[in-house]
Amino acid sequence: MKRTFMLITAAMFLAGSFAFARESTVIDFSLLTADAVADENGNPTQNARTVMDYAKAAGSSWTSEQKALMKTSLALNQWEVELNSSSKEPVALGTSRTVAAPVNQNANVPFAGQNVLGVYVLFPKWAHNASAKIVPPFQIQAYELLSDADANGNRLAPTDEQKGQYLFDNGYGVVRNVGTLKSVSVTTFGDNYPHKVYVLLGDQDGISRRYYMGTLLFDGWKTLVWNNPNYLSDVRAREIRVYPIYPRGLPYVKFEGFQVTRDAADDGGHYVGYFKDVKIIYDLAVLSTDRDINEEDLWGIIAQEEKDRQDREMANFGTKQVNRYLEQSKEATESEFTSSLYDNSNSNAQ
Repeated sequence: MKRTFMLITAAMFLAGSFAFARESTVIDFSLLTADAVADENGNPTQNARTVMDYAKAAGSSWTSEQKALMKTSLALNQWEVELNSSSKEPVALGTSRTVAAPVNQNANVPFAGQNVLGVYVLFPKWAHNASAKIVPPFQIQAYELLSDADANGNRLAPTDEQKGQYLFDNGYGVVRNVGTLKSVSVTTFGDNYPHKVYVLLGDQDGISRRYYMGTLLFDGWKTLVWNNPNYLSDVRAREIRVYPIYPRGLPYVKFEGFQVTRDAADDGGHYVGYFKDVKIIYDLAVLSTDRDINEEDLWGIIAQEEKDRQDREMANFGTKQVNRYLEQSKEATESEFTSSLYDNSNSNAQ
């Protein structure tokens, strides 16, 4: 089958005044409503598109029933709040969380009636610099192949249309073919907090970067924008680097979370926020064109490298989730002591 391959950014020399920058949605939280894997009350707990099964990393000591429960996803209530070390009070750790926040049907926004990411953080009340990261329940996988999932969160075989596509593309956390970032935006709800908000993005080299978006000192919805101060619109002023066309992995960015910081001079205590999406405007890293030789069919280098990366990502992801499942399984379920004052008491005292 004929494949499409890339010419690199140096081809922009031929472009003159043509613009190659484009806009893409890195993550859209309205897509992450829970719609699969029902609990004992019949309420869905996971997002079918992004559900991940980590039972393969659990080993042989678990029963098939236990392994069937080892699933997680990017469902809005599955996201985590990570407090900085000096803010990790037991009450703050126990109450800081995320939820699926429904936007009112009569709201004057295009996403009225949809769910967005709701965040609650309990910051220290004393004069103390504090921060909280809102992160996905697992590192978003750049090389997880696209396929559908059934109502129980079990992955099905990919269809012919899905082959060669990736699970977390198209608004679920990953954007590919990203060269220089021109701008980053986040649509969020302010509530007049003085706190600062950052967007955290990673790339194909494992490098994480933090982008300062501004403060939340406004009321209602607003799109906060970071503009790259080093972006050069005139390609003639750029330093052009030439790389081999084949084989080279396609550059990408993936969403790693938000960071909200509270200054010691500002009031602490409760913070409530809402996030709709994160978008980027960027130059294409490479231009696509047909090649005279189907090099990937001949050598298979890219496919093997991506498989190796996917295996490493899944190993790291599965180990973390299994450890959390173990910790959850060891939690005490009793809410009160058995009474020693009545004959029908089932006391375990020796």
